[in-house]
Amino acid sequence: MTSVRDLASRVAATARAHPDRPALAVDDTTLTYTEMWAAAARLAGALQEVAAEGPPLVAVLAQRSRTAYLGILGALASGRGYVPLHPGFPAVRTASMRERSGARAVVVGPEALPALADLVAATDGPLAVVLPDVDRADVPAPLASALAAGGHTVLDRADVAGCTPLDDPVPVSDDAVAYLLFTSGSTGVPKGVAVSQANVSAYLDHVVDAYAMGPGDRASQMFDLTFDLSVHDLFATWSSGAALHVVPAAAVMAPAKLIRAHELTLWFSVPSVAMVMARLRMLKPGAFPSLRASLFCGEPLPSETARRWIEAAPGSVVDNLYGPTEATIAITSYRVTAAVAEGVVPLGRAFPGQRTAVVGPDLEPVASGEVGELLLGGTQVTAGYLADPERTAQQFVTPAALDGRWYRTGDLVHERDSVLHYRGRVDDQVQVNGFRVELQEVDVAVRAAAGVELAAAVAWSSDGGPRADAVYAFVADPALDEAAVVAGCRDRLPAYMVPTRVLPLDDLPLNANGKIDRRALGAILREQLGA
Repeated sequence: MTSVRDLASRVAATARAHPDRPALAVDDTTLTYTEMWAAAARLAGALQEVAAEGPPLVAVLAQRSRTAYLGILGALASGRGYVPLHPGFPAVRTASMRERSGARAVVVGPEALPALADLVAATDGPLAVVLPDVDRADVPAPLASALAAGGHTVLDRADVAGCTPLDDPVPVSDDAVAYLLFTSGSTGVPKGVAVSQANVSAYLDHVVDAYAMGPGDRASQMFDLTFDLSVHDLFATWSSGAALHVVPAAAVMAPAKLIRAHELTLWFSVPSVAMVMARLRMLKPGAFPSLRASLFCGEPLPSETARRWIEAAPGSVVDNLYGPTEATIAITSYRVTAAVAEGVVPLGRAFPGQRTAVVGPDLEPVASGEVGELLLGGTQVTAGYLADPERTAQQFVTPAALDGRWYRTGDLVHERDSVLHYRGRVDDQVQVNGFRVELQEVDVAVRAAAGVELAAAVAWSSDGGPRADAVYAFVADPALDEAAVVAGCRDRLPAYMVPTRVLPLDDLPLNANGKIDRRALGAILREQLGA
């Protein structure tokens, strides 16, 4: 691995090497690397003025706007890490994330002024609020009054424009936090994962070379900034001199037109996006001739979806990536071909310099080919959870039978021919009448039987207890032939795994990151069953 280069220094170096190349296309505007870096450097100067002695993190309350991307760059250039806050998230959650991060400086986009009002109302003590793309006169009067009454420092567009830009990024250490993300917690409290500059440098050094990214490439930006896969979008692109094309929120689930209009060469999304595109008949053979590398991550990739994408982008390699936030974006990959016959594409092998192990409940390695929990080790594995030593000790372990420190993923896999194959989640494993059932194995069978790509199973407990009485499934097909699908499942699954009912929906609910929302499906099932 090469020496660590922090994120801001990577972008600054790219701006020097490719000053006139397009860097960021967002909101019908394209910034060159010179323009993007100059704006970020000025914002960094503003942060130095209002938060020079403040905490090491800056919150960015913005989404898919010029402010969002420049806010992240400005925070990093000022020598701080960033904490992305989604304007569409519940106000209580956003306020909790800001408070737990310790960030007192908040960069806010014009699209997030209503969310800022909620954040200010829930905040004790003064904030430094930076509005680089908002005029003071455009701040709603109630919000302006609340900012003044709370003693908050406010810099608007004119104030930021008057700040002195930083000549160079503020140096940071390898173990400095690059970004802090919050993931779902089983207790209902999001877990804060602090990813270091060294963690993300290890990832970027691999992927930029692996996909030969460089000037002339045009990359998609699909993921919400609160989803760690967005870090790949931004910094693999800006480390290589490529152009980042932000997909508008309205087009996230149907981006075919944008791929063609901008002749994108690099694609990255969750598989559900491709499943929806297939359902909308967007994956026609040869539909995306400009793509040369297509990456999927974040949830299991059905083989049929991958096959359709290969047909739609015949000049593209298609890779299935895998990795939790705690192991920095992705840590394994598998190159997909049309010959992949399994229902779900394998997870593949670890990136160079990273490690995997398959263990039983006792953290002892299982025999080759046996199913066990996947452990991850290496330079991409993070230090643990923010201010949560108990949860950190549970998930980051040092097994006696293995060297070093490992992260427990909770994912079940088996290894065959040195390739990891996904078998479900420890926490998606349910008891149905005494039998263990992997819900994602049912998903695969339902998809095959229904001939569709959007399908998911949920467990049903008549008394609301932990043990399920039955499995139900949902399919995104209003014209579903339920009897035929159930019969097809009987041909593929043991009797205790066959769904009691397969119910049609116009579309399956997706969460903010574009993944199928199994919890929302459970609520729909309770409503339909009158429970």
